[in-house]
Order: sequence, then structure tokens, then C-alpha cells
Amino acid sequence: MGTIRLTAAQAITRYLINQFVRLDDGSELPLFAGVWAIFGHGNVAGLGEALYHVQDQLPTYRGHNEQSMAHAAIAYAKARRRQQIMVATSSIGPGATNMVTAAAVAHVNRIPLLLIPGDVFASGLPDPVLQQAEDFADGSVSVNDAFRPVSRYFHRITRPEQLVQALPRAMVALTDPAYCGPATISLCQDVQSMAFDFPEALFERRSRSLRRPAPDADELEQARDALRAARKPVIVAGGGVRYSRAEAALQAFAEDHRIPVVETQAGKSSLPAGHALNYGAVGVTGVSCANELARAADLVLAVGSRLQDFTTGSNSLFKGRVIQLNVQAMDAAKYRAQPCIADARVGLETISAGLGDYQADAQWLAFADQAREEWLGVQRQHVEATDDQTIPSDAQVVTAVNRSVPQDAIVVAAAGSLPAELHKHWNSADVGGYHLEYGYSCMGYEIAGGVGVKLAEPEREVVVLVGDGSYLMLNSDIATAVSLGLELTVVVLDNRGFSCINRLQMATGGANFNNLLRDTRNQGLAEIDFAAHAGSMGARAEQVETIGELKAAVAAASSRDGVNVIVIDTDPVHSTPGNCWWEVEVPEVSARSEVVDKHRAAVATRIRERGY
Repeated sequence: MGTIRLTAAQAITRYLINQFVRLDDGSELPLFAGVWAIFGHGNVAGLGEALYHVQDQLPTYRGHNEQSMAHAAIAYAKARRRQQIMVATSSIGPGATNMVTAAAVAHVNRIPLLLIPGDVFASGLPDPVLQQAEDFADGSVSVNDAFRPVSRYFHRITRPEQLVQALPRAMVALTDPAYCGPATISLCQDVQSMAFDFPEALFERRSRSLRRPAPDADELEQARDALRAARKPVIVAGGGVRYSRAEAALQAFAEDHRIPVVETQAGKSSLPAGHALNYGAVGVTGVSCANELARAADLVLAVGSRLQDFTTGSNSLFKGRVIQLNVQAMDAAKYRAQPCIADARVGLETISAGLGDYQADAQWLAFADQAREEWLGVQRQHVEATDDQTIPSDAQVVTAVNRSVPQDAIVVAAAGSLPAELHKHWNSADVGGYHLEYGYSCMGYEIAGGVGVKLAEPEREVVVLVGDGSYLMLNSDIATAVSLGLELTVVVLDNRGFSCINRLQMATGGANFNNLLRDTRNQGLAEIDFAAHAGSMGARAEQVETIGELKAAVAAASSRDGVNVIVIDTDPVHSTPGNCWWEVEVPEVSARSEVVDKHRAAVATRIRERGY
């Protein structure tokens, strides 16, 4: 076996550029689409120098914040449906710890992300170095140990030859559909520049395709038997439908067996919004008709969903039998489910092949259609607005933007009030038009996420909806988008505070406190010119006052190049009901009688909804 002498950093870059992905049509793409980098003393001399020499094969992008550049990498991989990956690298210290939050986002959402934070000197001779946090009880610890609980794979590289095993193991975390998540290669800064005679075989061209495990024969037959016995089934479409590219299989399954489909946040836009069997968003952020179906169903077929509390109404919504069609065995065990461990596409096709002419009861579909008509009547009351209306609700803004962008546009959002209103009201005419980070609900993901989505799908219009709170947390990727020459529309909804949590505070009996700016000590911050701020970073920015002006501005932005930011003041109080319980603990003892009353009501509701 031949060898080649490389530094550790050079070995990493050579390895990455020789990894490819084979798509369903037989074509191949580089698995790693680029690197997001902010250089510092912990990575510039080693990894930075190595990246310079491969920039034509592995482009390097510079961000303005380590967390947000990792968010952009996550959004890219999510938009590419986990078939292409990006890398994020930082120096040691704050650069590294800034990425820990993004690692958690990737971990919770099951998104591949390769993180290469710089680390302290493996030699220990110059310790403590600049930005090194010392543990007086453990000399082997650095701040990068914070990545361990939020990484599927973590390896601190203290010798260059460790990469021979570490890199292939990291690839398992990045490419296995069941194990998928972030991998962290913590790279000691002196080791980056050390050389080793690496085996040439490590750098051979490798092409991977999406692994599609088929269901176990016994689990398959149990799933078929359960479906044959069901009169009122419903399908819950989760993110696994998107990552498996199983949208066509889902549609065929639903149509062949006449089964209603409801969608999670990650699964929304698996079916076009206008499809006759798409009954909308399910769960706490869902709509009343989908939740009525989920509650009344005698069988729930959950496809590629991890069944978190917002989907299940804190484990109360599904009263019937649950089948978990999921590639991950730990997910398949949730919610008292009957497991069917398989790839979503293969699982749907294989189950369907043995169902023959089975279809759900016609009365069940009639019930579903009636529930949808009732919801549409409620929806109209919440979303309709005249063009001269000022201070609209989030729902009215969502609807106005939705109606003003091209049919194939992709909406990006993450946290606060918007995920609920988008889940309920955004209609994606095309598959894949909905991109929400709601597993970790990370404020600040939105604009960086828009950058990542636009890089992943440059042919589609991308519109970011972001509240003023998230905007103030992370907005510097407006400058990133401008510098990259991206076309991006950002709509900022200014409700002057954290309105979502303010409503929760009120709903649990609390006083208005420290959420809306008017209820804080920071009242001087109440007037912020977001348009001027965005304009200072190179965006074309404007403040609009009415729904009519908003629609005109969004439509105009669709026909322009560059980054367009549109700001509108919104109502912080209004929200759309969805008819689904969510468990929130309320203090048993309080000086406020309202809190004590809410506690008693919460206990009674929990027992009623969940039975214990």
C-alpha cells in the first residue's frame, strides 16, 4: 500500500474532496458542497492554508458569526434533503462555542453537519493559550467537550494518524439515514500542521448512495394486518418523507388506499397543499381539521416522524393504534407504537403492495372533508385583510406574502409565533416549498437558513419570515447574502418584543413581564429602524405600513436581484387556534391568584387529555 505525506489539515481536505453522492438518477455530485469558515489563531495556519489549495473543488465561504454560518450549512443540507453536506470551521474559544448551538440544531433535526473547531495544543507546552478555558481538575478538557452531547460522533485529534479511523467514522454519522446528525472533528491547532505518511487508500474516490433498508417480514405483515383492520386511518407525514425522497410514494399510497394525510412541521409540503387528501398541519401548531382526524383515527401511520410533543399534543392526541414507519429504531419505539423499521419510500411501497384494494371507509373521508370545510371557514376569519389594514396579525402577513410570491417559492422560518401561523396558513403549491427549523426552534436561524436554502436551490425564490426578536439575535447574514450576490427576500415582522412567549406568559396566569419591550426596563429600545439597519448592510430595505403595501413590496422583490428586506409592524396578541392541547407546567404556589387558578386548570386538563 502506497503512502502520501500530508499535514492533518491537508489530509482532511483531500479526503473531503474525494467523497461523492450518487443520486437516484445515477448522476453524481460532490458530497461536500463547501466550507463555512471564520479563521482565527486556532485554524488559519493549518486548516486555512489547506483549504486555500482546494478552493476550486471545495469552496470556502466566509460568514460573520460562527453560529449563523453553521446554520447556513444546516439549511443547505436540509434543503438538499441530506444528500449533500457542508462544513463549518472555527478557531478555538468563542468561535468554537458559538457553533455548539448550531450543533444542537443539527442534532435535534437529524441533519448532517461536519464541524471542525480548532482546539488547544496537543503538546500542552504553551498552555494556557489565548482563549483556552482551563479545568483545574482535568487537564485534558477544553471547551470543545461541549460538542460531545450534541454530536453523533466526536473525536479530538491529538495525532494526525488518528484521522485514518476518525474520518470514515465521521462519515457514518453524516450519511447513515438512521444515525444521521452532526460530526465534530476537534482539531488541535498544532496537530493541524503536523505531517504523517497517510495510506493512499484513504483518499480513494468514494461514491455513496442513500441506503434504503426494507422492513422486516414480520413487522411488515403486522403493519399490513393493522391497516386492513382499520376503518379510519390517517397518515402523519414527517421529515423522513422528505429525506427519503418519498413524496411520490406517499401520494400514491394515500390515493390508492384513500387515506387522509396530515403533516408535521418537518413533513409539510410533502404533498402539495391543494391535494385532495392533504388535510393540513397536525399538532400544537396545526389546524383543527387535522387534529380532529388524528384524534378520531383508529390507526395512525406515522411516516418518518420522531413524534415530538408538538406533533402528539404532549402524547395525548392519538387515541388509536400507532404504526411507526421509521428508519430509526429508537423513533419507532415511541408513543406505544408498533414498529416498522424501514426507509420511508421502500416501506410505503412494500406495505402498499400487500394491501390489495384496501381503502379507508368512505364515511371517514366524508368526515375529513366536513372537518376541512369547517376549518377553512375559521381560517378565513383569521387571514383575510383589506389592503389598507395596518398592524396586521402574523396570520394575515403570512397569507399576504404567500399570495405574492411565485408558486414554487420556498419559505424559511424558525422560532416564535411564525411557525404556528406558517404551519397553519402557508400553502405550498409545489413539493418542498416549506423550510422550518422547529426541532430546536432556534431563534436566529432564519436569515442564515435563507442563505443556505438559496445556495442549495438557486433556481427557486426564497423568502425568509423573521420576527424582530430573532432579527436582533442574528442578522449579519444579510451582509453575507449581499456579498455572495444572492437573491433573497426577508420579511421582518416587528411586534416589538417576544410576543409568542408573552402570550404563553398570559395563558399561564403570569403578568406581562420582560417579553414585550414595553414591559421591560429597556423601553428605550422600542423604536428600532430595521429597514435602515438592513440597508446599512447593502440590502434594498423598506418599511411598509399596510397589507396592500406589503403585497406590492413582496411582488416587486420577486422581480429584482439582490437582497430585499421588507419591514412591517404587526399585532403581538393575535394567534390562530388549532384545537390541540400542549402540556406546560404552571406553578402550584404563587402570590398571584391567577397563577394558582391556572395550575388547577392545567392539572385537570392534563388528566382529561392524557388520562394521567
